[in-house]
Amino acid sequence: MAQAAPSSDPSTPKPLSLPERPVPGRFGSPASSSPAAPDRRLALLLILGALTAVAPLSIDMYLPALPDLAGDLSTGAVQAQLTLTACVIGLAAGQIVAGPLSDALGRRRPLLVGLVAYAAASALCVAAPTVETFIALRFVQGAAGAAGIVIGRAIVQDLYDGVAAAKFFSLLMLVNGLAPILAPVLGGQLLRLMPWPGVFAVLAGTGVALFFGALLGLKETLPPGRRETGGARATLATFRALATDRTFVAYGTAVALAFGAMFTYISGSPFVLQDIYDLSPQAFSVVFGVNSLGIVAVGQLSGRLAGRVPLARLLGAGLATVAVGGVGLLAAVLGGVGLAGVLPALFLVTAGQGLIMPNATALSMSGRPARVAGSASALLGLVQFAVGGAAAPLAGVAGSGTAVPMALTIAALSVLAVGCAALATPRDRKGREAKPEATSVECPAEPARRTSDVKD
Repeated sequence: MAQAAPSSDPSTPKPLSLPERPVPGRFGSPASSSPAAPDRRLALLLILGALTAVAPLSIDMYLPALPDLAGDLSTGAVQAQLTLTACVIGLAAGQIVAGPLSDALGRRRPLLVGLVAYAAASALCVAAPTVETFIALRFVQGAAGAAGIVIGRAIVQDLYDGVAAAKFFSLLMLVNGLAPILAPVLGGQLLRLMPWPGVFAVLAGTGVALFFGALLGLKETLPPGRRETGGARATLATFRALATDRTFVAYGTAVALAFGAMFTYISGSPFVLQDIYDLSPQAFSVVFGVNSLGIVAVGQLSGRLAGRVPLARLLGAGLATVAVGGVGLLAAVLGGVGLAGVLPALFLVTAGQGLIMPNATALSMSGRPARVAGSASALLGLVQFAVGGAAAPLAGVAGSGTAVPMALTIAALSVLAVGCAALATPRDRKGREAKPEATSVECPAEPARRTSDVKD
């Protein structure tokens, strides 16, 4: 999609600023030559990266504590993993609410309310007396934190499209990819200083910091004139149109299944690696961090290749990598190879996500108008976290003494993801990013967003 030419016509929409710099985004404004512009853009990247890191922070930081949590709350491995599932289901449900609200009310207000609720729920988790109460609070925590994830994606879509969106999503992975690397390591170290509830006190403080960061560092990216005004009926119509869009469904389901494979690893690996393969919590944190570093590195490679290689091809390479890792993991577990076979396979399962997440998200949302970006982002998030939440308990259905359920679930989901991506139309597989305006969600034409490279 070509960038809109600058115009002196007073009726032309004013360029979008972040916070004061004209960003080549939905309004097609030219890049600023101001020397302060790169700093402002970096601030935007850091804030959005931190917001979209809410999920890995909420999930990964207490992973080393799962065995201790199960013991303290007098419960088993499956119930402990349900605390992960509750958070993931909350992340899914919260997105389906926060996304459409941000289309109607703008991005800032729903985001700030969600961050306040996230900090409060995290603080209440510290004093949860029973596993049932803890599971309920984890659901609330996830639902509140979902606002940062879904609205963060929508803000990117307000500003960029196609290849440029894929590049920006790859840059976000560099920032929020540090969260799954640092979170379990930090969690493991915190456990040496305090019991596991202390992890949630740290998460409450993180929520407060994110609130002030968003309050002071983010301006509104969806002006009133471009918001959804049709209410619940319009939102349902948007969801219906997206759910019948073959490309959206194909890519959205593929990324959800791949996410489910990764979340099965997140849920099952603390028990598998610590109980079966005898890794200490600190050694587990290192392994988990190395795998997460693979996501970051491959995500940056994806950003460099976007624009040179079709996004659908990059997505296919990522899905193939995860599938090879999943099948290899199952073979290693069934063959009794040990860590020499398990760890490389898990690395492939996680690292391949760096090619899947940014490109599948960009392909799914490409060409969607601003007034439905929140809803499209919400539907993507709903499916991803619903699949992840459903898959998590499967890793422990046979108890903590076998890795077969985890390996079998990862292998099945990763292979299914490859098949779902193949259902996209041939035109879309060859290069949807070249014609991002094609969409089944009808709307008035809007000025072009930036689709070229993301520089500065």
